[in-house]
Amino acid sequence: MAIQLPGGVEVPSDLVEAEYSRASGPGGQHVNKTETRVTLRLDVGALDLPSVLKARLLRRLEPRLTKDGVLLVSADAHRERGRNTAEAWQRLTALLTEAAKPPKLRRPTRPSRGAKERRLQDKRRQSDKKRQRREKFE
Repeated sequence: MAIQLPGGVEVPSDLVEAEYSRASGPGGQHVNKTETRVTLRLDVGALDLPSVLKARLLRRLEPRLTKDGVLLVSADAHRERGRNTAEAWQRLTALLTEAAKPPKLRRPTRPSRGAKERRLQDKRRQSDKKRQRREKFE
């Protein structure tokens, strides 16, 4: 199961390592003896991706990466390991897909004539107000 990124690029699932540990949360005594928390590890720096896409991923995921450039995604909301695994994969896929989207191009705009006139009128009004105050105290 590979993760599909925008632009037809795939991240092979064998590059993702799954780690299981004991989770807190619902389950009572069951929690103390089963490893239901799932942590997925993906070394983003080691991915074989186009350089532009790799740089975008590293930049956008930077707050979530470890010092070694590894992305960690964990899930422990459910009592079953399978449900937590599915949720962790969904989170990882969503994170990578969102980070890989190209940025929207900014189309430069200019203020309308009306906006310019309103700005100048406000400046004049403010200036008149200040001048009238000055004249009172002179």
